[in-house]
Amino acid sequence: MKQIKEGKRYAKTFLNIVGIENAPSAINELNMVNALMTQSREFRGLLAGPQFTAGEKEKIIREVAGKIGLSDNTVRFVIYLSELRVIIALPEIIKIATNLYLEKKRRAKAVVMASAEISKEYENRLKAALEKVINKAIDIEVVKDPSLLGGILVKVGSTMYDSSIKGQLRLLKDELIKG
Repeated sequence: MKQIKEGKRYAKTFLNIVGIENAPSAINELNMVNALMTQSREFRGLLAGPQFTAGEKEKIIREVAGKIGLSDNTVRFVIYLSELRVIIALPEIIKIATNLYLEKKRRAKAVVMASAEISKEYENRLKAALEKVINKAIDIEVVKDPSLLGGILVKVGSTMYDSSIKGQLRLLKDELIKG
């Protein structure tokens, strides 16, 4: 898996190019390029395929970038990835770049999955508790998951905190099996 192994290298290169202070807006720009690649097979083929010359690719990328308002650094990075033919790894590069940025800023992102809407007060209490546990500032994204019967699932990085009813029943079952 070339894209996973080298994704970190490209993500670090990207953050060095744009600078840590401009990283959030630059990552958003990469997300726009990724969305275009997802929506348009032709655009993805242009960026990833060998059938166009580097000059043709650059011309079209710059034209599209002008229409959607990409910065010059982002345009150069997309051209660079396209020339190396690793542009298909863009989603992984974005994910790694986001994580590296959050790490440098001593921040973390928590994805909270709940069966129903949670109140702002509960979200704030959860945020404070998570910040205390992981010793970093937290950005919370709440996702409604109707498949949960009750409780919440919280994912911070690769760590999962499961206080859902299903998770608690699974723990109880494991304890009963152990004896």
